[in-house]
Amino acid sequence: MDKKKYMTVDGVPVEINGEKNLLEIIRKVGIEMPTFCYYSELSVYGACRMCMVENEWGGFEASCSTPPREGMNIKTNTEKLRKYRKNILELLLANHCRDCTTCEKNNDCKLQALARKFKIEGVRFPNTASKAERDQSSPCIVKDQSKCILCGDCVRVCNEVQNVGAIDFAHRGSKMTISTAFDRPLAQSPCVGCGQCVAVCPTGALILNSEAEVIWKALHDKELKTTVQIAPAVRVAIGKELGFKEGENAMGKIVAALRLMGFDEIYDTSLAADLTVLEETNEFIDRLNNGGKLPLMTSCCPGWIQYAEKKHPELLENISTCRSPMQMMASIVKAQAREKDEKHFHVAIMPCTSKKFEAIREEFTVDGQRNVDAVLTTKGLIRMIQEAGIKFSEIEPEAIDMPFSTISGAGVIFGVTGGVTEAVLRRVSSNKNRAELVTLANVGQRGEEGIKEFDLPFGERTLKIVVCSGLGNAEKVIKRMEAGEHFDFVEVMACPGGCVNGGGQPFAVREEKSKRSKGLYDTDRLLSIRRAEDNPILNELYNGVLKDKVHELLHVHYGKHK
Repeated sequence: MDKKKYMTVDGVPVEINGEKNLLEIIRKVGIEMPTFCYYSELSVYGACRMCMVENEWGGFEASCSTPPREGMNIKTNTEKLRKYRKNILELLLANHCRDCTTCEKNNDCKLQALARKFKIEGVRFPNTASKAERDQSSPCIVKDQSKCILCGDCVRVCNEVQNVGAIDFAHRGSKMTISTAFDRPLAQSPCVGCGQCVAVCPTGALILNSEAEVIWKALHDKELKTTVQIAPAVRVAIGKELGFKEGENAMGKIVAALRLMGFDEIYDTSLAADLTVLEETNEFIDRLNNGGKLPLMTSCCPGWIQYAEKKHPELLENISTCRSPMQMMASIVKAQAREKDEKHFHVAIMPCTSKKFEAIREEFTVDGQRNVDAVLTTKGLIRMIQEAGIKFSEIEPEAIDMPFSTISGAGVIFGVTGGVTEAVLRRVSSNKNRAELVTLANVGQRGEEGIKEFDLPFGERTLKIVVCSGLGNAEKVIKRMEAGEHFDFVEVMACPGGCVNGGGQPFAVREEKSKRSKGLYDTDRLLSIRRAEDNPILNELYNGVLKDKVHELLHVHYGKHK
């Protein structure tokens, strides 16, 4: 039996049990070290130096990059360390834009929080940084170099997790910046708008492009009918910042808040996800039976679509022709408005920043008019609720509007990685009893792994299915396809874990992400309709607004993004 190994943190003996760095050991004691550049999902960079500890000889070691050793004796809070950290913060603030009250990240900024924690009440050094122009070229993300602290979090997530490589370090010394290649605007870079860089940015250097003012203007226009749809993942991520538990389903409260804000009609995008299940399943079976292009790759995620267009245009034929649920819902709502000759403004509340790009695509306009007039992220919705003075925790929950008020659990689980696959499996399964739902939940598509693959019997053949989240993982699957490996169905979500962790959601650590996924699965179990094909509203749609217009309103053919 192996002998237990111990080290000492602030006089407390701590067992070493597989931790990869001192930071993990320190957290076991109940001490939260200040960090800017450390995320367990990313490589260790060690640039900010805020997490330094003092060893028994008075020397400093970076706790994020130093492995624990038996017999080590470290201190995390000495006079020398406090002075050192305050100096780092003061130097960072010296070259930092300090317009905190007007910053998008005010009260949600790590630099601001640590400056307050360490009582930085003044900065001795002049700000010698030249004023940088904000890059607002992207419909998804705004980049403000004057607020960058060069922690490198955005660079690592863009390169290591997403394999996009839109940004990197440029220049040296005091002239170092985070930049695109040749300092081009973000809109001209390989950026796919996934927003994961925004999610990890500790300051306001990268923020979401907001359309709140456009939405407020529409709400105040009495001649406009305003409608809004809410994506499945939003309901389990909004609560934490508004007085609820992480992962709690706050859909009823969201609906009530939107009514108070002035929206005329409120819909659940889960209904359109049910439509996607039916259309994508039909397409999949048609390709299987008639020798179509395989694998069929999902089309719900706009970040993935952009990635394919920019890096793998040869895969566009593999991608399903189904529009995303957001665009299916918007197409139906706008088609009905055109029939009634209404002045209409439609908003989509999404967990995703890349949906902002999808909304302005030419493929989703009719006679020059967008199907989705504005996209509001979950974080944007939180701000609008706060701006309206709505006490979210106190309002009574309300139901979504007719005629799109019935949804299935299959549509709800679209918000988590593996959810699209599971919804399709429920559709194609010949066994329709409730016990089969439990069986299908455990075939291999659930879980937080970046790549999940499994075989599934289907008639006289066996289907090879892969579920991947995070574009870096998608690239690994693509490499295997290029090497000759065969798959029948591939689900891709750009954001790790799926839409519950989208770039437009409030930031969450690993445990909180799991709670969001669980929240959607819990919602699914409590719904009386679990399969998309059992949703009675779909028959009304196919016999109504979709009659003779299924391909026109529900499908699209992507070309290489210019």
